[in-house]
Amino acid sequence: MSWLTAAAGSPYGIHNLPYGVFAHAGRPARIGVRIADAVLDLAGAEEAGLILAGGALREPTLNAFLALGRPQWTAVRHRIVELLTEPEHEAAVRPLLIPLTEVALRLPIEVADYVDFYSSEQHASNVGQIFRPGQPALPPNWKHLPIGYHGRAGTVVVSDTPVVRPCGQLPTGAGTPVFGPSGKLDIEAEVGFVVGPGTRLGEPVGVADLHDHVFGLLLVNDWSARDIQAWEYQPLGPFLGKSFATSVSPWLVPLDALADAWVPAPVPEPPVLDYLRDVPHLGLDLRLAVDWNGDRVSEPPFATMYWTPAQQLAHLTVNGATLRTGDLFASGTVSGPRRDQVGSFLELTWGGREPLTLSDGSTRTFLADGDTVTISGTAPGPDGTTVGLGAVTGTVRPARAA
Repeated sequence: MSWLTAAAGSPYGIHNLPYGVFAHAGRPARIGVRIADAVLDLAGAEEAGLILAGGALREPTLNAFLALGRPQWTAVRHRIVELLTEPEHEAAVRPLLIPLTEVALRLPIEVADYVDFYSSEQHASNVGQIFRPGQPALPPNWKHLPIGYHGRAGTVVVSDTPVVRPCGQLPTGAGTPVFGPSGKLDIEAEVGFVVGPGTRLGEPVGVADLHDHVFGLLLVNDWSARDIQAWEYQPLGPFLGKSFATSVSPWLVPLDALADAWVPAPVPEPPVLDYLRDVPHLGLDLRLAVDWNGDRVSEPPFATMYWTPAQQLAHLTVNGATLRTGDLFASGTVSGPRRDQVGSFLELTWGGREPLTLSDGSTRTFLADGDTVTISGTAPGPDGTTVGLGAVTGTVRPARAA
């Protein structure tokens, strides 16, 4: 139990301790860890000699700390727990606790590379039926490899950053496109995994090595312009319909906080190739929620994801591609078998053919200017506790003239 009484029963208690970067009182961005509704200033703790991390906690992003690797991550976590539970540390630590209401949260990492996967069978099947009616819902390679694409690291933004409606080429049905703002702006509720230690060129990472390279996870909204995407994606896949913005939550939850959230993943059928055979075959029991202008419209279950994080990482590197500290790879849209469990509005309104009525009486197919979407999440923790995953929020702003 923490001497900080507010931590008792909080999803951000001692069992969680997610990392973030914050600004406070005009000072430069600093690394902190969330405890209840406060931020423990880890930069200040290292400056005061309360934590030893070789100066990595005094950097403006988490990258230097992520590069230290799991032994150092574990040692620092144990030390933070000591500081927040042992009464003799309270006098030194309490001045380093800052209320969340007084800080501005920043992007916690400098994103090196960004890869987005396509790992939900339910989502892939739904998209296949919507985009390719009368054809097989899944492409022939889908159950043999985790399909993915490389995104734009430079357009990954932290929660609460406004999202400007993108412009691009739009199909007309007549074979000649027009240029204009997307009319089918969508979301994708995802989970992102952040890489710590990198690798050398030509060095693959095995499915058993996830915990050696991945520090933790955050929530992702991979904003998508469906009309731009539909015109451009054949034959090379997503490009401008995805690259304009990807929002992430500000709290990076360490895998150490999720030890009680691992569950059996769906059994692959047909069996996968050896390099993708993770034993045990485990996914994470993460419960997501999607709110559209304050209305809860979906609750996607991450435990249904067909491809696991370990398989994604192994496939990402099997050709010898390097990992770099700060790499972000996202799960792809999380969708369950029910309509109220899908992670995109493309599925929720079935391609826009079945409009959704919100509580204010307005109807939507895709996002309107001024709409706000929040994706939040939780996971089971030890002894019946809940691990809060934070939230990622974005509000749509009108398109800008080209």
